[in-house]
Amino acid sequence: MRVIIASLLMLVYPLLVYVGLARFEPRIVAALLAAVVVLRALVTRERVWLFAAAGGVVLAAVAAIVNDAIALKLYPVLVNASLLALFGISLLKPPSMIERLARLREPQLPPAAVIYTRRVTQVWCVFFVVNGLVALGTALWASNATWALYNGFIAYVLMGLLFAGEWLVRRRVRGNIAHG
Repeated sequence: MRVIIASLLMLVYPLLVYVGLARFEPRIVAALLAAVVVLRALVTRERVWLFAAAGGVVLAAVAAIVNDAIALKLYPVLVNASLLALFGISLLKPPSMIERLARLREPQLPPAAVIYTRRVTQVWCVFFVVNGLVALGTALWASNATWALYNGFIAYVLMGLLFAGEWLVRRRVRGNIAHG
């Protein structure tokens, strides 16, 4: 239950920042960022979230010291960079991240499936680069409302579309592997 609550807080983080900045100074909202990212890291204890929490605390500290919202708005960039690093390193030191996840369900993957999972990991890396760059652009040059809309809604829709598209392609590839 704690993981679900922490995950939901992370999902609504852009909305919390947007609403918070409309009512409070950035240094006050920075305390919220620090609490949310530390809670997420403590609850999940996954390395990627520990790294993101450390970066989030640094961003919160900067926001509190300079009392500027830009540091708060950079957190989605940090998350994308963290996920890119996690997935990218797995391409350099196999098995790839998607292969690891696939093997949880199907420990004996055929060679064609290993190639496919590597390609999917590469696609996710491209997604994290593009999404991170758009998140950076919205943080630097867009209004708080546009930043919150992209990072709190549009980015999740795009991620969902990538998941759905990959699921459809995977069904087709699995059929080809089974018959090929």
